[in-house]
Formats: sequence, C-alpha cells, structure tokens
Amino acid sequence: MMKTLHKKIAVFPGTFDPFTIGHMSLVNRGLTMLDEIIVAVGINEAKSQYFTLEERVDMLQNLFRNNPRVRVLSYDCLTVDLAKKCEAGFILRGIRSVNDFEYEKTIADVNRKISGVETLVLFTEPEHTHISSTIVRELLRYGRKVNQFLPTGLVLPERNEK
Repeated sequence: MMKTLHKKIAVFPGTFDPFTIGHMSLVNRGLTMLDEIIVAVGINEAKSQYFTLEERVDMLQNLFRNNPRVRVLSYDCLTVDLAKKCEAGFILRGIRSVNDFEYEKTIADVNRKISGVETLVLFTEPEHTHISSTIVRELLRYGRKVNQFLPTGLVLPERNEK
C-alpha cells in the first residue's frame, strides 16, 4: 500500500511592516525545504504600524504574484489556529540574535504543546542581522531611502513624511 504524501506547508507569520530582504531570504530558504509558504500578515496591537494591514497584504501579494508556492493572507487569531485552518504542519521563524532565540523557543514550545505544530527556525544570514522592520520604519518616517533593505520588486505605497 502506498503512503499518501502530504504537502509540507508552513505559515510564516509577522507584521511585515515592511517586509525586508531578511524576510525574503527566509522565504527563499524555506522554499528549499517546504512545498508551500503562507506569508501571514498579522495584527499586533502592541506595535504602531506604518503601513495599513491592507497595504502590507497588497505589497506582498504583488511581490509574490508569480510564485505559486507562496500565498499571502492576513489573520487575527493565534498563529497555530491559522496553521491548522490552512493545514500547515509548520511555523517558519527567523532568528537574528540570542535574544530572538529565547523568545522564539518559548513560543515554539507552547505552540507545539497546544497544537502539535512544529516550528522551523532559520538563522538570519549574517549580512541581514542588522535589518529589522522597526529600523526600516524609522528611516521611512524621516524620509530616508530604504531600497537597500527591501527585496527587489517590493513597491511601497507613497507617504508624505517630514
């Protein structure tokens, strides 16, 4: 009897405000191990957003429009609940530092305990460890160019900042 092969699907959650070259690297590297990645744009009330949820989803849908192995959606629930809904067996996360590791390990342990969903952790490439959406947002607020921190093809909505 032949075993049914299940697609290896991961949810890659984040606020992605904005999506950086570090995020893109994680998606590209994740696709070497996974069949599909769902880039899940979450709502985080604890963070002040620069781009609206709709703008972030639109930017990412446009960025990945030619990649059938990447889906983009928004969500407002526990990441593990989204993973179950999307039949994803994994959550994809990136780690830039030791501080990230402690936080991500705790979340991964809880997620596995309450849902059985495993977390795949990829370490950020050294040349991207200094890049964060928080820093890119700050640069944007002060009118600085940020293209060097964004994936080729990501188009940011226009803002009139001072």
